[in-house]
Amino acid sequence: MCGLVFPTNEQVLVGLDRADDAGVYKVSDDLALIQTVDFFTPIVDDPYWFGQIAAANALSDVYAMGGIPKTAMNLVAFPVKDMELSVLRQMLQGGLDKMEEAGVVLIGGHSIEDKELKYGLSVTGFVHPKRVLTKRGLRPGDQLVLTKSLGTGIINTAIKAGLASTDLAEQVTRLMAELNRTAAEVMNRFDVGACTDVTGFGLLGHLAEMVCGSGAGVRLFSQQIPVIKEALEYAAMGLVPGGAHKNREFREAGISFSSDIQAPLQDVLFDPQTSGGLLISVHKDQAEGLVQALQEANIETAALIGEIVDDSRERIEVI
Repeated sequence: MCGLVFPTNEQVLVGLDRADDAGVYKVSDDLALIQTVDFFTPIVDDPYWFGQIAAANALSDVYAMGGIPKTAMNLVAFPVKDMELSVLRQMLQGGLDKMEEAGVVLIGGHSIEDKELKYGLSVTGFVHPKRVLTKRGLRPGDQLVLTKSLGTGIINTAIKAGLASTDLAEQVTRLMAELNRTAAEVMNRFDVGACTDVTGFGLLGHLAEMVCGSGAGVRLFSQQIPVIKEALEYAAMGLVPGGAHKNREFREAGISFSSDIQAPLQDVLFDPQTSGGLLISVHKDQAEGLVQALQEANIETAALIGEIVDDSRERIEVI
């Protein structure tokens, strides 16, 4: 988009000057709107669960900004000539059920005929202007907390290859469909400096976005990062999605790994996630309390995975 000039004004709190999870527009001294949009092609065969996952994924950006999603609009591309309308109904029902779980009202949408099925949401949320969370707020000394296990991209690759068990496929499907609502509600009670959600760029890709321009670096504790154990097994077999390789190629210059960290775990750290967890930078004195509060709220895989360090090189070190 080089050369394009984007309209803006003083009410825009988060815009296109630096990419974030969503845009934020200040309406008044105590109200700002969060706006985001996301849609993609199916990653599971069941249309109902695809609808649930796509909706949870779109809603997640509002939670990552510290806000509460309020309204949504459907975005649908559907191959009318090649697919039964029952598939469309199941997919939309999955999305509606996830919106209802989130307390979100569907107020409209748009559909087109397309050769490839796609679904997602445009979402609007509310946040206090002084409570907006972005990727930009890394503070040396803060610690990093992750709320969902990694490895869904690799597991989905194994599912497509017919190698994953039914139980594992169901476990990963439910993980991707899980809202970040509870994690956000807990997070908002703590002194959080920055937040994002882990999606297509993988843990290291999204962390690199947070580090860029921060004047700080990150030290990750590899053994504390929650990982779906089967993802390591499949990665060792070479079942790594192309997106993980692209993520590595794009970001590896700014990342170093200790010599004892094997290739499968490195692949998992670059693995593109769908509807992944929140990555939270919290004051060091509150990090353990945040993890405990998340676990008490049934987010059992929540873990302290790293720390922010003073490093003008803005590097990520995985130890």
